[in-house]
Amino acid sequence: MESNNRRLARVRELLKQEVAEILRQELRIEEVGLLTVNAVGVGRDLRSAIVFLGFVGTPAQRKRAPIVLNEQAGLIRTRVGRSVRLKFTPELRFQIDDSIEQGNRVLALLDELEQNAPPSQPPPAP
Repeated sequence: MESNNRRLARVRELLKQEVAEILRQELRIEEVGLLTVNAVGVGRDLRSAIVFLGFVGTPAQRKRAPIVLNEQAGLIRTRVGRSVRLKFTPELRFQIDDSIEQGNRVLALLDELEQNAPPSQPPPAP
């Protein structure tokens, strides 16, 4: 079981690197914004994978990115199949990952709270 988990981890990392390179080569930043591959989830049978993408760009690019990714999914899968030796090339699904954006919002709120907090007073002397 341990070796199967290691294999899945290796396949996830390999797919992450390969999909990132293909996206860099095939998609124009002007059209879909800046996309980064944050993680790849792979099914146990290696026939399906979800690619979690970080996104930086305009609202129009954010709206366009999933459309373009779905249109290009076949091409991306074909390119992955040529460069990664697996029995089956996984069916790829793409999902914009908002976790980094949400984390940045939380950090901004914490900074704002810290700036608006009253100055701390020294503890009373005994």
